[in-house]
Amino acid sequence: MSISTLTSKGQVTIPKDLRDRLRLRSGDRLDFRAEEDGSIRIFPITRKVSEVFGVLSGKAAQSLSEEDINSRLRRAFREGKL
Repeated sequence: MSISTLTSKGQVTIPKDLRDRLRLRSGDRLDFRAEEDGSIRIFPITRKVSEVFGVLSGKAAQSLSEEDINSRLRRAFREGKL
């Protein structure tokens, strides 16, 4: 379990194990969502469209299914290309 403390300025430090797992870096943006059950979900917004544009290049002449596109994006993310 990762625990952090809220400061008087409303700031928290994301524990290192979570930063590493989510590949967060200084300056990355986060999306906070309050759920109906009172929990809070945090989503990293670490990639801009300009950073992933062209990741599927070379395949323009070939039609790709949604499944193929998702598979290639997951592979590129795992390989650190995204």
